Amino acid sequence: MASYLQPSLTRSFRRPIVTWIPSFSPTKISKVISFAFLRRNSSNSNNNLGNIDKPSSSVETRGYSIENDLRSLINHPKFSDIEILCKHKTRIHGCKAILAARSTVFEKLLYKDENQNQFFFPNIDSYGMEIILEYIYTGSFKEELLTKNNIIETYHAANHFNLSNIRDFIFKILKNNLERNYDKNYSPELLSKAVEITDDDVLLNLLVKALAIIPLNNIKYGRLSIAGLQYLLSCTHKKEYLFATSEYDVFRYTAILAAKQVSDDAYNYLTEKFQILEKKIEEAPKHRVWSATDRKKVVKILEPLIEFIDFKRIKGQILTDIIVPLKIIPTEIIESNKAISNHSGSDLNDTRGIPISFNSDYVWDESACGPDLIIKNNGKVVKASGNYKYQNVRAKMALGDEGIFEWDVIIERFCEYSYVGVCASENFNYDEFAGNQLTGWMINTGHCYNSGDFRRYGPVYTENGTKITVHLDMNRRTCAFTIDGIKYPEVPGWDNLPSKLYPVVSLCGSAQCRILPHIKRDL
Repeated sequence: MASYLQPSLTRSFRRPIVTWIPSFSPTKISKVISFAFLRRNSSNSNNNLGNIDKPSSSVETRGYSIENDLRSLINHPKFSDIEILCKHKTRIHGCKAILAARSTVFEKLLYKDENQNQFFFPNIDSYGMEIILEYIYTGSFKEELLTKNNIIETYHAANHFNLSNIRDFIFKILKNNLERNYDKNYSPELLSKAVEITDDDVLLNLLVKALAIIPLNNIKYGRLSIAGLQYLLSCTHKKEYLFATSEYDVFRYTAILAAKQVSDDAYNYLTEKFQILEKKIEEAPKHRVWSATDRKKVVKILEPLIEFIDFKRIKGQILTDIIVPLKIIPTEIIESNKAISNHSGSDLNDTRGIPISFNSDYVWDESACGPDLIIKNNGKVVKASGNYKYQNVRAKMALGDEGIFEWDVIIERFCEYSYVGVCASENFNYDEFAGNQLTGWMINTGHCYNSGDFRRYGPVYTENGTKITVHLDMNRRTCAFTIDGIKYPEVPGWDNLPSKLYPVVSLCGSAQCRILPHIKRDL
């Protein structure tokens, strides 16, 4: 269902102008105006931008909904008196009075020169501007209009025109998306775009925190720009951010990304050179070479980046055996940091900030899986094959006698037959619903299950992307769940769990789930 931002339009229509119609009494006109405002909230607002490029040709439909009538004016030459030029000189038509009434920034700009009828906003994309106009004209817009391609521009435009309601709404959408999909989000692209067009610290900090918890080695070259990488490294350098990439891998990623900006030859050479020095491949008799010109260009790109790389966190042997032979880092930087990194008393982690350890066992186990389930994405995702016979799969990691264990399961494709929980290894059948078994403890939308019994627990959820965090306390042998950010109490009756358990899901139909390590953070 579409989500709407629907603030009051009262301020914008504080002084409505009414043309006198002789056959109507003042009382009847008042009733007509009141009726129009009342009908606004019950009007059909499912129009999309593709259907609003001209006013309705039917006179009878006008006056029924203020929102729809004003929407019909958006980007319409006949009913506009100014032109708005966006990035790439894209032209959009606008009504000066409406824009000025809804934004003080527009008011100051548009009435600064009464004769000016064309305004240029080089840093605002036309897609973002159209969403802003939708909000300005009608007081609402559909959440699905926001995409990874326009959400940063729309946020920037809302900020530029001092529209705090829409800006805060976009921020909330973005924050929720990043929190629920941190293993599969667009923070590299979004940060790359944001650093080019905005200096909004709140937005940039959100994107930095979301990106820092993704290992750089998992980000394909080309998704993150040099400017975006530099901003990430500068914000996290000597700061207490959660961070998922070792300092050597930060250097490696940075160097190869710099080479990719220069040429394909430089990129291929440096990628292969790292693999040779790391002994991942044997040096071929005719290995790649790169030109002195390409090397100098890579060094030039690296200059502003290396000041944000903490070489003291990289082992001295790696500095000597891998980084020095590359000849892309000044010798004095290597030598000044080698002694510190080799010092036996150094307590520096090899990862900056607050290191995040990604357990390789946070994957579904193909050897402990029902025959009709499909495991993909390197073991991270499991999907049902479409039939309606329950199948189970457990994760590889075994949860021992004591300690507190937490992990996330994302319901990527919601189905009412998606169950999340824990299981024991003994006497567990992967071809039967886990919640009916003595050794399976599961929750589903609004209920918990074990040994064929069920009771109410937690909220009803029906959305794709629902995130369930499992909190398993093996010290007390209890289990609780957080569902979409809200933590619920320990499940009643689950207070004598066995000493060895595994994460498990039970699926059928069209259900699909992803398992992830749980990262405690505050975006």
